[in-house]
Amino acid sequence: MNLKLATLAMVAVAFSSCTQQLVLESLPVTVEPGPVTYEQERHFKNIHQITYGGNNAEAYWSPDGKQLIFQSDNSKWGVGCDQIFLLNVEAKADSSKRQLVSTGLGRTTCSWFMPDGKSFLYASTHKGGESCPPPLPNTGRYVWPLYTSYDIYTADLQGKEMKQLTDSPRYDAESTISPKGDRIVFTSLRNGDLDLYTMNLDGSDVKQITFDLGYDGGACFSPDGKKIVWRASRPKNKEEIDAYKSLLKEDMVEPSNLEIFVANADGSDAHQVTSLGNANWSPTFTPKGDKVLFCSNHNSKRGFPFNLFLVNLDGSGLEQVTYDTEFDSFPMFSPNGKYLVFCSNRHNGRTRDTNIFIAEWID
Repeated sequence: MNLKLATLAMVAVAFSSCTQQLVLESLPVTVEPGPVTYEQERHFKNIHQITYGGNNAEAYWSPDGKQLIFQSDNSKWGVGCDQIFLLNVEAKADSSKRQLVSTGLGRTTCSWFMPDGKSFLYASTHKGGESCPPPLPNTGRYVWPLYTSYDIYTADLQGKEMKQLTDSPRYDAESTISPKGDRIVFTSLRNGDLDLYTMNLDGSDVKQITFDLGYDGGACFSPDGKKIVWRASRPKNKEEIDAYKSLLKEDMVEPSNLEIFVANADGSDAHQVTSLGNANWSPTFTPKGDKVLFCSNHNSKRGFPFNLFLVNLDGSGLEQVTYDTEFDSFPMFSPNGKYLVFCSNRHNGRTRDTNIFIAEWID
């Protein structure tokens, strides 16, 4: 779960997706004028934009539904690459700097509230160096870096009392927590392939749960904690396999062919949900756990737009949910299932800014 973007062709960052549960009492009431929503978006009501400027993504709810934790590279906030910030959903919706809760060092991704609501989980490269990791050289291909210095940490909401949960020599990131509060699922390159693993909240009892060749990432749990959903690539012919392995040796992956998969929380009974082509990613279960909401550019000829789609767990009933002309992704339902937070390039003044939006969800 791991990469942030404004469109697959624009910004490489880190995706994710996950789920939790509890209560959201109220939302900001200020709605900015302009095209923040589209007539076809029948699942949305009372949409609100809550950040303005920079690339803001992977916003996830606190257990009580009153806060969001997210990553941003907003240069006006004094960061050179993604760091983790906290915001209250009832705070004034503007461009002011939010509370920094990561170290401000290295690069971070994939934050998630711990079950106590007083601490959070995230991945960071800061142990490998204080500066932002160098960008990848231009290879003529769209690839994501798999920084070997990424490890998974917890910290309190002041960014203190930090604990390191993983310590493998290669990429560990894309972590989320079961609503049961007992297990973390994450992606690791420790065995030479990008597979899913689970572990206890203290980093103990690590278990590998996917084994097929290809990228398995961005996993999150169903509302009851019994299933997981994630994005995966499955290179099939020799050319695809060689290309995939060659990039992995350089700690890179090409995310151009991804489909949605579902399995039991221990990895058993895994099955492919979508067969749409292009990039299908950032999945999350709907509040009832009977459908998946995900991001896709499967019907795009130029790489974007990316929009949100619903699909049944057996792959039937595909439905388009958003209709922006550039990028909608990182959907996550509030703990009580009444609201959806997502990130979008809409209403950004024709810039590349990606902002956070909240809408009431109409089933």
